[in-house]
Parts: sequence; C-alpha cells; structure tokens
Amino acid sequence: TLSHCQTKSGIALLYNEETNNTYDVCLKLTREVLTIQKLDVVCTSGSESQVNVHLLRTAGDEVTITVRYLREVPSFLKLPLGSPGPSIDHSRGSSPLFDSGLHLNGNGNTAASPPSPSANEPKYEKRWLDAVSLPLLMARVSRYKAGTDKLRSNCFEVFALDEASTNILQFCTAAESTDWLQAISTNISDLTQESIKTVNKYCSSDDQIVHMGWACECPEGSAAGRTSVFKFLALRGPYFYIFRNPPINATDWGQAETTYNLYEVLFKVHKLWMAEDCWLQARLYLGLEHSPEQQDNESLCFSILVGHGQSHTFRVELATDLAIWEKSFQRAVFLEVQRIRSKSYMCSSQGNVLCFTIDFGLGFTCSEGTSKNILWRYKFSQLKGSSDDGKTRVKLLFKNAESKQIEMKELEFANLTAVLHCIHSFIAAKVASMDPLFMCSQSFPGNYMNS
Repeated sequence: TLSHCQTKSGIALLYNEETNNTYDVCLKLTREVLTIQKLDVVCTSGSESQVNVHLLRTAGDEVTITVRYLREVPSFLKLPLGSPGPSIDHSRGSSPLFDSGLHLNGNGNTAASPPSPSANEPKYEKRWLDAVSLPLLMARVSRYKAGTDKLRSNCFEVFALDEASTNILQFCTAAESTDWLQAISTNISDLTQESIKTVNKYCSSDDQIVHMGWACECPEGSAAGRTSVFKFLALRGPYFYIFRNPPINATDWGQAETTYNLYEVLFKVHKLWMAEDCWLQARLYLGLEHSPEQQDNESLCFSILVGHGQSHTFRVELATDLAIWEKSFQRAVFLEVQRIRSKSYMCSSQGNVLCFTIDFGLGFTCSEGTSKNILWRYKFSQLKGSSDDGKTRVKLLFKNAESKQIEMKELEFANLTAVLHCIHSFIAAKVASMDPLFMCSQSFPGNYMNS
C-alpha cells in the first residue's frame, strides 16, 4: 500500500523563461498526475452557449475556427472568478463583441445593437481549465537553473518522462515551495516503488531492483564546458547503472550509459554526519574517509567512487532522497556480498604472482598464483589499517592473533581502487550483519542472519 500519497491543490505562478511571462495557475496533484490549470473565459448560458456547443458536437472530426483580436477583452478578463459580464451601456458605441452576443463598452461611434432578450443573452465566466497534465511515473523535479548549480528561490520545475515540462512554478514563500516539492516528490517516489515491486515479481532473487530514480550529475572539479545533466540511476542485482533515460522494458536495461560492479564502488555522502556508523567505520579502517571543506551547494550531493580513482558526483533535491540513496546502496552492496561470498584478485609481491581473496566467512587469504598454496590468512577483525601510494601498491596492517604484533603485507594490484572498495564492501557487510538494528531495518530473509 502506498500510504504516503499526496493529494492537494493550490494557486501558484507559472513563469516562462523564453517569453518572460508570469501568470496565475491552479495546481492539482493526484497520485499519478500533476495538472496545471489556466484561467479562461467560458460561456455558461444563453443562446450562444446552446447553439455553439451544438455546433462543435456535430461538426465532425475537423473544425476550422476563425478568431480575431478584441481590444475590449482584457478589461473583461480582470473580472473575478464567476463574475457575470459587464453591464450593457447603450449610450456608448458598439464593440466587435456585440455581433457575437457578448456586450462590452466600445470606443467606436457606431450605434449599439438592439438588446437581446435577457433569457437569451450569453453569460460568461472565468474558470480554471486544464492546460497541462504531467504523468508522475518516472518524472523528475529540479530546483536548479538548467545545467547549473544555481538554486532558484521558491521555484522548481517538473519534467515528465517524455521531457514535457511545467515551465517554472513559483510560490510566495519558501515553505509553500518546499511543501509542494515534497508532495510531488513523494508521489513520484511512490510510483517508482510500485514499478520496482512489479518488476521484481518477475525477476530472480539475484536480479532484484533495490532502488532507482533521477539525480543530477555534476561535472567534476572545474571541467570546462561541462554542465550538470540529469541521469537515471539504478541499483539492480550485481550492478549500479547510470542511464540517460529510464529503462522502460527489458531491452532498455542493456542500454545503460555506464555499469559498475556494486562491490567495487564506494558510496560517499558529502556530509559526514549522514553516514551510518558501521559503514563509516569500514571507510576509516581503509583511510577512505576524509572530511574536506564542504560547500553549501554540495549539501545534498553524493559521490560514487569507482576504479582507477575515477568518480561520479550526483545532486538530489531533498535530504530524504540523500538518505534513501545511502541506505539503498548499503542494502544493495550487502545483498551482493552475500550472493558472491568471495572475490579474488591477482596481485604481485616481491616479483611473485599471488592470488588475494576476500571471503565473507574467512576474511583475507593470500596464496601462490600457480600452486594455490596458502601463504597467510587473517580475519576481517585483524585488519587494523592500510596505506597506499594512490596507484598500485597497498600496505595492509594486520594484528597477529597470538603475538598481538602488527604485521604488514605489501601487495601490488592492477586496479588498486577496485580492490580497496571491495575490501570496504566486505568489511561493511560483515559489520552490518552483526548489527541487529541494521538487519531488522532491511527486512532481509532469515537465512542471511545466520550466515
């Protein structure tokens, strides 16, 4: 059940950057659609209303409508909602609207048309009419100016899956803007979760979607000519996916822009306080956690650190989005470590080819590459620290269980970053598996508790 679905309505301003025009709109939010209504004038009664509605209904598939500009209409449009048209002033000139039955004060010298019987006089009202309806499934919201990290004040945009946009919705206060942003985001999230559940029903246990949604990828550093671009991210089975557009069918999942092995990436929130203790502890062990000076616009950002020292930085709209992505990564990595149980990498030490294995149950094992003879083995709890040259070499510091002395093992890997991230994934998953609160919050199957 989707218990958090928001349904609401209210008035906002719609701003079009291209025309620089702003006008009132009425917003109506339902579980699946955001509807934008604009003011329009409608004929509610009288002979014109009866005849002209009849004409449209019997006109067939194609209708040709001739329109003309009327100077007097703007004054009429300023009437409040539900007001009748202006009273007829027979002492003034006629307007072009007289011929169509709508009586307004004119500026010409032509005599006024004879009044129609009051029963047949058309009556006009201003009403909210649907102008845009945006489906919220796979939609996204943005508070930032397109392609930049500049935050709009009390404004945001909503984009549908087909990139149809609301233009910019403006609100009187920051509180009102946030309220609408959260309500729309909640409905988008609920629809996404419903879609995930539907897909997962027909997928194997090792191909489940843990989480997916939009995030804005920010250019690394001061990359010249690069702008922020929205990407659709997904955590599914063994992989972290980056798409240009959401995957709608099975074929689309093979069209990802980039795919990474989950156990070889490191998720890092830009605000240290957001990290959960067991995952932070694993990063501190490996020297992967730092606390650089943060900028204000990075407060809702997270990074995905991948192999060979590369990374992706993504920005989300709400703090709840950031928390969801963090917990989803933890869950996805945990599930993947539980699935593969161990991972081996070829490495070298003092000119010898070795095999370094990370095993969820046994810890760390190093064996000869050819004979497979085990050279040394340590539990995860024996790893006390590490240091590396940022390229290929790493020094792992273990505490001998008997002598209590620190023993250093120096190894060289082709892709050191991936190995360190894999070590982090296994240690964090091991620590998490011993944390009852973490296990209960994830609602994992009972057999994981006993592994």
